[in-house]
Amino acid sequence: MSTNNLQSCKRKMLPAKGVGRSKCVCKEWLSLLSTRHFAMMHCRHISTSYNQKFIAIGSRLCSVFLLSCENSGPLLNSRILLPFEAPWNKVNILTSFEGLLCVCFRNTGKLVIWNPLTRAFKKVSSSNSRGLYKPKSDAIGLYVDKTDAYKLLHIKRRRGRMWVHVYSSMFDSWHKITFANKLRCWRGKPIWSNGTFCKGVLYFLVNCFIENKGVMLFGFDVESERFRLKTFPRFPHAYYDGNLVVVHKELHMFVTHGLPNWTVDLWRVEGESWVKLWVFPRIQPPIILSCSITHITSTGRFLVVSNDGVANEIDTTKKGDGCFLPAVWFHGLQGAIYTETLSSPDFYFHY
Repeated sequence: MSTNNLQSCKRKMLPAKGVGRSKCVCKEWLSLLSTRHFAMMHCRHISTSYNQKFIAIGSRLCSVFLLSCENSGPLLNSRILLPFEAPWNKVNILTSFEGLLCVCFRNTGKLVIWNPLTRAFKKVSSSNSRGLYKPKSDAIGLYVDKTDAYKLLHIKRRRGRMWVHVYSSMFDSWHKITFANKLRCWRGKPIWSNGTFCKGVLYFLVNCFIENKGVMLFGFDVESERFRLKTFPRFPHAYYDGNLVVVHKELHMFVTHGLPNWTVDLWRVEGESWVKLWVFPRIQPPIILSCSITHITSTGRFLVVSNDGVANEIDTTKKGDGCFLPAVWFHGLQGAIYTETLSSPDFYFHY
């Protein structure tokens, strides 16, 4: 097989499973497709919204669904076994990034980075208690630095104090961000979202209504390892909440505001300001609060999954009540949306 043919396959964004089968074509392809450089390059090309899948954990098996923009629900693609020893009902999916899932074990708090396609996983919790996650107190975020090494940021809060540590897959170790507690607004009991990575910044929404400070947006610059307070859309209402999502490599946010007559807006960040793109019809009860939102397709559909496992779809191409679609195929399961990639939780690629 010629190199030109191989380049053609890359341009067509061959799915990750197809790349694995392509290694059998010839030694040249096996050598190239086994490199970490190719894995990262393939990941950046394949990580588009129309390649996303939904993984649901339940009854000792993981079910992987293909999310189709043509159908109202997903198609069951495969079932896989958990590669680590843990009861399925003790596994909590925290976030996904470039085909990797960060999960924690609810009975121990230990964190694991896992690729469901390759079954490769990495236990990142250390013997000195770093990387032990506490639900409803901590926050995490997966990202990649300029060396293409995956990192995990862990915000840990205990008894009114806060620590920030970063795990590096390159060095298989943790280091502390020393300045974090200097920010007074982080003290108390704010509610942190998990991180959303976009263009070199890991974004966190911090709900401080208990302290009468509203919702704040912080950005963690992954190169300087410094936090910065970002602008947030202004609202005249007393209560509002936000939910971050990346669409076409741009940071967007759903904002719910206007108690008791809730309104939901979709905003996009442009420089240091926000631009309103879309207004959701008013419904009761609000469906965005205490939810995670993930972009499904390039046609403007979003999946809204509540903390108790109830899912709905939002279609921004439709108007009125028709833009809100209950997702009857998903209820009460632990799950997340991700893209199948060859990304490895280790610094060195070994698929």
